Amino acid sequence: MIVRTFAELENTERHVRSASGTWESRRIVLARERVGFSLHETVLYAGTETSMWYANHVEAVVCTAGEAELTDHETGATYRIVPGTLYLLDGHERHTLRVKEDFRCLCVFNPPVTGREDHDANGVYPLLTEPGDA
Repeated sequence: MIVRTFAELENTERHVRSASGTWESRRIVLARERVGFSLHETVLYAGTETSMWYANHVEAVVCTAGEAELTDHETGATYRIVPGTLYLLDGHERHTLRVKEDFRCLCVFNPPVTGREDHDANGVYPLLTEPGDA
């Protein structure tokens, strides 16, 4: 059994800040736990815009605080995301989040991330594995 608090993740290798300066994430469960998914608590900052494309992962996002506008680049549809809203990128959709007020969310990734990922120039997380993975 694993029990951990967000507070104990602060300023550890599991507390990741984006190179772009638009978000920070606490990596609660990672690939090294070997449970088939990763779980993160992420904050995207008010007034920022982040374009992403999880070509190698499926991501589910549940907003717990704040507000953002989500644009699906595949369809052009735009959605208002507020607390209690889920979006699921089950088709690896390219998307952009425009953050109105600090946007706090819980994110689940499959396959799980290692914690070392950051978005590349296309907004993609590379598919990394843990040492010893086949």
